[in-house]
Amino acid sequence: MTVAFPEATEPETQAAEAGRLLFAGPIEFLKGVVAMDGLPPADRVEVCFAGRSNAGKSTLINALTGRKALARASNTPGRTQEINYFSAGDNLYLVDLPGYGYAEAPVNVVAKWQALLKSYLAGRQTLRRAFVLIDMRHGIKQVDEEILTLLDRSAVTFQVVLTKSDKVKAADRDRVLAQVRGALQKHPAAYPEIVVTSSEKGQGIAALRAIIATMA
Repeated sequence: MTVAFPEATEPETQAAEAGRLLFAGPIEFLKGVVAMDGLPPADRVEVCFAGRSNAGKSTLINALTGRKALARASNTPGRTQEINYFSAGDNLYLVDLPGYGYAEAPVNVVAKWQALLKSYLAGRQTLRRAFVLIDMRHGIKQVDEEILTLLDRSAVTFQVVLTKSDKVKAADRDRVLAQVRGALQKHPAAYPEIVVTSSEKGQGIAALRAIIATMA
């Protein structure tokens, strides 16, 4: 069966306000985790952000929360080497996962945090949704397919968030969307909606806030 994977639209007023209030509330860095036994208690819903190194995860989290330096952003691929937990009120964790794919780090270090990433995605019972960030300039690559397949096998619902849309020419936009939609057809865990964002321009931020608020 073919799934359309439409773009998320601007949320209705009530949903937009729920998202605004959630992210206007207290959001704090809780801890960085380097091993599964360091995870905080599974006592609330959590959503995570995954993506290739330098896909814009930290920048997106900062845009969502309206805090410039809550998550550490870097131009160096692979800087985030921990699972970083942020508490959003009393009912939600936001989780910034280590980037996958290319990283400027020793091979053994990369292997360690990639194993941690896979263990988390496969074994966290309170994980409600994984937001997989895809740089809109590049679309879905083979290294993304590996994570999407892992999410399928782990029965973790994931939703694709296209980042850096402001850096894509209008002539290329439809081509990239078609490539992403085609790639998602073979992934049963894919949520049937794509969120197109630009952290710099604010595009899609209200929609993503509203989506997360429905789970919190």
